[in-house]
Amino acid sequence: MSEPLDVIVIGGGIAGSTCALQLARQGHHTLLLDRQAFPRHKTCGEFMSPETTEMLDYLGIRLCEQEVKTSTLDHAKIIMPQGGEIVAPLPGLAHGISRYELDRILHEQATAAGVEIVTRATITNIQQLDDDSYVVEAKQENERIHYRAKTVIGAHGSKKPRGMTSPAELRDKTAYVGVKSHYQGITVPPRVELYFCKGGYVGISPIEDGIANVAALLTLDTVQGSGKSVNDILQAASRTNERLASRLAEGSPVPATQVSAAPLHLSNVPEPWSLYPHIGDAMLMIPPLCGDGMSIALRSSLLCAEWANRYLQGEISFAQWQRGYSKEANLEFSRLLRRARRIQKLAFAKTNKFYPGLARMLPGLATYLVKATRLSEINLVHRS
Repeated sequence: MSEPLDVIVIGGGIAGSTCALQLARQGHHTLLLDRQAFPRHKTCGEFMSPETTEMLDYLGIRLCEQEVKTSTLDHAKIIMPQGGEIVAPLPGLAHGISRYELDRILHEQATAAGVEIVTRATITNIQQLDDDSYVVEAKQENERIHYRAKTVIGAHGSKKPRGMTSPAELRDKTAYVGVKSHYQGITVPPRVELYFCKGGYVGISPIEDGIANVAALLTLDTVQGSGKSVNDILQAASRTNERLASRLAEGSPVPATQVSAAPLHLSNVPEPWSLYPHIGDAMLMIPPLCGDGMSIALRSSLLCAEWANRYLQGEISFAQWQRGYSKEANLEFSRLLRRARRIQKLAFAKTNKFYPGLARMLPGLATYLVKATRLSEINLVHRS
């Protein structure tokens, strides 16, 4: 067994890497484990809301100072299958950046803070001991490694490590498929475009280097029979929205940027804790139309790192940490999730063809709906 650690964070995405970064900066011996190599392309809308940028700035990660030049977005446009559209301003300036670049930046920052990063490591077992510490067993190639740590934090997305399960009622029964591809040749104004189509929606937004991100969330039953490749699935979806088909025809897929994730089940309620605390998608899978997954990942990372630091410093007991983090996470995210689920249901109601006309009659409605799907403002000062 390796030298005892303070923290093992499982999952090297946005939530996991920023949580590990914060804890390492606070002096805790931190290990970040992921089953895949980085950087890599991931199924993601690659849209960074004003809240996301604010939280990255708080962590000292200023995208404007990076070599990669992000795009900017200031409004959203929703295009219905019948051709009607709704336009709404975003509550501040948003940015577009690929997960390939963002994850690379976050891992560089984490490494500089002292985080040990181990990739291509598959978790095979997690055991909690009588003193509330953990033993984590991982397999890397043909080698089995055992780690011991005072605490474990799960940032592994909705797919739990082997042997770990969640109650079925925490997730919606409908299974979705998420797909993503970068496109070249599509000129996107400073906005995110959401095209409703049969079984879900497709989002198009600019990222870096004149490239557009095309990401979709579609029900599994809709995707079946569409073809096996990401491009086949996107083309099949576009056949149920003529304007989406025209948009995709403007450009061509960038090779080696196609990724998919399935099955995906949206959350009914947050799951802040099971055997260990959860952050990011491990805690909450929200409809992409109804919220910014990156901001949720970062907010949960900030909350969990604060509670974990207090526990590791000996200020609170394990039981106090579990109760305190679970309560705060539920307060923070439950109301957002309820609003998001209501909006998701309305979005796919049979009456949705009337929404563009309603938005024209009530100009403030679209702005209100955009704000309703955002996290509340956070006072970052008190967390410093």
